[in-house]
Amino acid sequence: MPTISMCYGIIVRMYFAPGEHSPPHFHVYYNDYKASVDIRMCEIIDGNLPRKQQKLVMA
Repeated sequence: MPTISMCYGIIVRMYFAPGEHSPPHFHVYYNDYKASVDIRMCEIIDGNLPRKQQKLVMA
Protein backbone atom coordinates (compact mmCIF):
# COMPACT_ATOMS: atom_id res chain seq x y z
CA MET A 1 0.00 0.00 0.00
CA PRO A 2 1.63 3.30 -1.06
CA THR A 3 2.25 5.90 1.63
CA ILE A 4 0.43 9.17 0.88
CA SER A 5 1.53 11.21 3.91
CA MET A 6 3.72 11.02 7.01
CA CYS A 7 3.28 13.85 9.49
CA TYR A 8 3.36 14.09 13.32
CA GLY A 9 3.81 10.33 13.51
CA ILE A 10 0.63 9.73 11.50
CA ILE A 11 0.97 7.59 8.37
CA VAL A 12 -1.71 7.71 5.66
CA ARG A 13 -1.79 4.96 3.05
CA MET A 14 -4.16 4.23 0.19
CA TYR A 15 -4.50 1.44 -2.33
CA PHE A 16 -6.49 2.01 -5.51
CA ALA A 17 -8.26 -0.99 -7.01
CA PRO A 18 -11.43 -0.08 -8.95
CA GLY A 19 -14.47 -2.06 -7.89
CA GLU A 20 -12.76 -3.94 -5.06
CA HIS A 21 -13.10 -1.97 -1.82
CA SER A 22 -16.28 -0.04 -1.29
CA PRO A 23 -16.60 2.69 -0.04
CA PRO A 24 -13.46 4.56 -1.20
CA HIS A 25 -11.23 4.95 1.86
CA PHE A 26 -7.69 5.39 3.11
CA HIS A 27 -5.84 3.79 6.01
CA VAL A 28 -4.33 5.71 8.91
CA TYR A 29 -1.66 4.37 11.27
CA TYR A 30 -0.48 6.02 14.48
CA ASN A 31 1.61 4.00 16.96
CA ASP A 32 -0.59 0.97 17.78
CA TYR A 33 -3.76 2.58 16.38
CA LYS A 34 -5.24 1.80 12.96
CA ALA A 35 -8.28 3.27 11.24
CA SER A 36 -9.97 3.33 7.85
CA VAL A 37 -11.45 6.67 6.81
CA ASP A 38 -14.25 7.02 4.25
CA ILE A 39 -13.11 9.61 1.68
CA ARG A 40 -16.61 10.81 0.74
CA MET A 41 -18.06 11.17 4.26
CA CYS A 42 -14.74 12.00 5.98
CA GLU A 43 -15.46 9.70 8.92
CA ILE A 44 -13.83 6.65 10.47
CA ILE A 45 -15.48 3.48 9.22
CA ASP A 46 -13.22 0.98 11.01
CA GLY A 47 -10.74 1.16 13.89
CA ASN A 48 -9.94 4.17 16.04
CA LEU A 49 -7.44 6.96 16.65
CA PRO A 50 -6.73 9.23 19.61
CA ARG A 51 -8.87 12.40 19.44
CA LYS A 52 -5.97 14.75 18.64
CA GLN A 53 -4.72 12.61 15.75
CA GLN A 54 -8.26 12.10 14.49
CA LYS A 55 -8.70 15.89 14.22
CA LEU A 56 -5.41 16.21 12.32
CA VAL A 57 -6.40 13.49 9.86
CA MET A 58 -9.85 14.99 9.25
CA ALA A 59 -8.35 18.44 8.66
